[in-house]
Amino acid sequence: MRITIQEDFGGTEVLEVREVSRPEPGPGQVLIALGASGVNPLDAVVRAGSYQPRDGAGGEAVDLRESGFAAQPFTLGWDVAGTVIDVGPGVSVFQPSDEVFGLLAFPELASAHADYVLASPNELVHIPDSLTMQQAGALPLVGLTAWQALVGIANITAGQRVLVHAAAGGVGHIAVQIAKARGAYVIGTASAANREFVLELGADEVIDYRATEFEKVVDPVDVVFDLVGGAYAERSLAILKPDGHLIAAVGVYLGITPERATQAGVRFGYVDVRPSAADLTELVRLAEAGALTVRVAHAIPLADIAKAHELVEGAHVAGKVVVVP
Repeated sequence: MRITIQEDFGGTEVLEVREVSRPEPGPGQVLIALGASGVNPLDAVVRAGSYQPRDGAGGEAVDLRESGFAAQPFTLGWDVAGTVIDVGPGVSVFQPSDEVFGLLAFPELASAHADYVLASPNELVHIPDSLTMQQAGALPLVGLTAWQALVGIANITAGQRVLVHAAAGGVGHIAVQIAKARGAYVIGTASAANREFVLELGADEVIDYRATEFEKVVDPVDVVFDLVGGAYAERSLAILKPDGHLIAAVGVYLGITPERATQAGVRFGYVDVRPSAADLTELVRLAEAGALTVRVAHAIPLADIAKAHELVEGAHVAGKVVVVP
């Protein structure tokens, strides 16, 4: 089997596709043949060994070399969709030929950017008819991030006003649909080029962040889901209703502290996504009801995974990038 391995942090040149022996599933494990695996900005961040906040977000770069995040050599990738080809002792919920998807082992390394991957059945669900293999491979990390933020933390309800920053991105385009499915009035910030895409997702308003200062045109909102961070967080405080909710995603520069949020009279939290078959099942229900789709912007062969990293590092992909066999 082929697997992507890196010996050190750095640019895309550190990514190597090597031939290794295919693993066998142990007790409580399933072996999955890769159909598609999402490549997320987090993959590029970890590969590089440092996090640089987006332009306009403010904040300083974070050096992952000092965090002990990963022992080398290592393989990235947490999203997986594919076909079960073998099961270990004690596994009864899945059997060979089942098509499954999930977020594996996060935040520990799952090594999903490979031809085959071992997984715990507790982190998997069946792929529904409403999702293609590529869409299923793109969904887990971004879908669970959005669900756990907007439902698990904010508990969005019908009639609330929700602002999603970076609404055309991987997490953002799923967040818009989740908020809309729960009956919210949804506003998204995005580039002019992605305006129609975000409207098609169900957003009621789209603000061109390059042309307009969102805090000057958006009426007060109940929830802000901030996927940019830094200066965006501080600016978002101005449009939150009293006791409103500002939620950031770990992996962006948060921009404010809980103390600053309390001072402003709002609640502040961040989502640190975790695998959850139960939450994936909720996303499947939305997909089956026609309320959730996943945009796969690029499907890149595993052998060209460096190109996939280059795309997500550009931070301007509308939807998701996946690698495929």
